[in-house]
Amino acid sequence: MEIGDDFARYRTYRNQQHDRGPIYPMFDVASSYVDHTNGFWVCAFDPHGELIHTQAVRLLDLAGTTLGTHLADHRHKYITPDSTPDPDQTFYSGPDALHAITGRVCYQGDFWLRGRGLGGPRSQGATALLSRLLLEIMVAAWQPAFVFALVPKNLAAKGAHLRYGYCHCEPGRWLGPDRQVTEEDYLIWMGTNDMANLVAGAPQGLQVANGVAAVLPGPASLDANTHLNSSANV
Repeated sequence: MEIGDDFARYRTYRNQQHDRGPIYPMFDVASSYVDHTNGFWVCAFDPHGELIHTQAVRLLDLAGTTLGTHLADHRHKYITPDSTPDPDQTFYSGPDALHAITGRVCYQGDFWLRGRGLGGPRSQGATALLSRLLLEIMVAAWQPAFVFALVPKNLAAKGAHLRYGYCHCEPGRWLGPDRQVTEEDYLIWMGTNDMANLVAGAPQGLQVANGVAAVLPGPASLDANTHLNSSANV
């Protein structure tokens, strides 16, 4: 596993994945200003060096504004490419939390875990452990007031927010130029107390092939500044 803040390197990793969509602008150095001051990423590789997991986080300064305003002003960085006939006239709406989320806010995104290998990591509970790893480092490093992510409706219906560690999930929609629904993304989020409860709890057990549960040590003991200055292998 590699944790880093060099987003040019992350872009190289992502561009090698021809079976996935392109990297989102929020984490692309060609589109956004993102470095060790406002972001880091987590990648995992199998024993053959093949990339099997990605996720990243951005720190946003929303002091004096709200997440709703932020998503309206920067919608091009969140809209799925080719999902709407006109991104300039497409807006996100629905969740009440859009008007309450403000201050130091983190965005977790680009979460992907290969479905095969490692004995089937998704079915073993690796999603929860990998998401928690990023969230614990994020809380230790930045102490944000909120963290949020956007997940497709079909994943939200399956309880994806619970696997990622989030306790709030609200329906949301991207509306196009004729008020048509171009995509349904649910807003999942946590506040300060929610994040504190997550970090304080024991990590979920990882179900290994022989059925014995194994709990990984919590990453809270990691130096919160390590990843902010260089890549670190764990």
